[in-house]
Amino acid sequence: MKSDNKCNREERGKEIALNPNQQILRINDYTYHVKSQTTKREYDVISTESGWICTCDDHKFRKTCCKHIHAVEFSLKLRQQVREKNRVIIEQQANDKCPRCQSINIVKHGIRHNTKYDLQRYTCKDCKNRFSFNLGFEKMKVNPKVITSAMQLYFTGESLRKVTQFLKLQGVNVAHSTVYGWIKKYTGLMEKYLENITPQVGDTWRADEVWVKVKGDKKYLFALMDDETRYWIAKEVSDKKEGHDASGLFREAKQVTKTSPKVMITDGLPSYDEAFRKEFFVQKNPRTVHIKHIRLQGDMNNNKMERLNGEFRDREKVVRGLKKEDSPLINGYQIFHNYIRPHEGLAGKTPSEACGIQINGNDKWKTLIQNASKGG
Repeated sequence: MKSDNKCNREERGKEIALNPNQQILRINDYTYHVKSQTTKREYDVISTESGWICTCDDHKFRKTCCKHIHAVEFSLKLRQQVREKNRVIIEQQANDKCPRCQSINIVKHGIRHNTKYDLQRYTCKDCKNRFSFNLGFEKMKVNPKVITSAMQLYFTGESLRKVTQFLKLQGVNVAHSTVYGWIKKYTGLMEKYLENITPQVGDTWRADEVWVKVKGDKKYLFALMDDETRYWIAKEVSDKKEGHDASGLFREAKQVTKTSPKVMITDGLPSYDEAFRKEFFVQKNPRTVHIKHIRLQGDMNNNKMERLNGEFRDREKVVRGLKKEDSPLINGYQIFHNYIRPHEGLAGKTPSEACGIQINGNDKWKTLIQNASKGG
């Protein structure tokens, strides 16, 4: 009998998870709201150190794993299966095939001596193509490792002049304007490439704004992030906070992810409420829920967005303000946050890895640049 009851709860939990009108709402890493199948009530399913608990009577009084817990577990399992099915693997360049005919019948054929470094050249015995493995860094006067090291240093918090000082210790003497040119060039290249990759984000998104200096003037950076994976989905810079039309931010997020969230969490800024009505409000179920009364503590806090804002503010202070609204610092830092920087809250994964996008190779900057250079 107990086994039958357990199977029945599992089946009913699966029905809840698969019913598009029976929404399971993720509030944060530990809390989910599950709607009742028969009434208008909602139950909290909470993850604890000892396992899942639910506020429904079935769990509280019978101490059983109720259908609401099974629904959340099935929903999480289903989400992971979708990510695995749609996983994108960005491979580093293979140095064992001819780039023209893909033959492995290649031999070394001399050294190309550049001003700053030497580069091995190869010849393909099948198609007679003569080449070197330097995709994405052709005609650059320095080793690719120098460029990617400079980008890593810059986006982890060093100024351009500090980066050039570090490179000088490695025997590379370049001007800080040269380093800025590398960052601008490769940030734009990677941006265009990554636009074609869809991250498998979660169902709960968060939006917030932080003020930044652009040419000495106070501006506001509006940002939107996925709660589950910490993936920074969309951004825009505005002259003002009050009265700003944030619908462009929400529209960009839908274009990037090819979906809409079940829950949108913001503060009480009227700009978000107006944008929500324009971009997410629909007459029929399932509807996106807008939570706009966040608190400093408890379920409805916006701490994850505050951490993202803090990350960027710390980086922006080093350069003492931005020179223009479309600065490569903003665009490049979004790439760094999503694809390069591991997060403790994700068990050491990057947000892109949590979204099903895997970048292979020890130097992820280099892998991204190589793939962006060949168009994927």
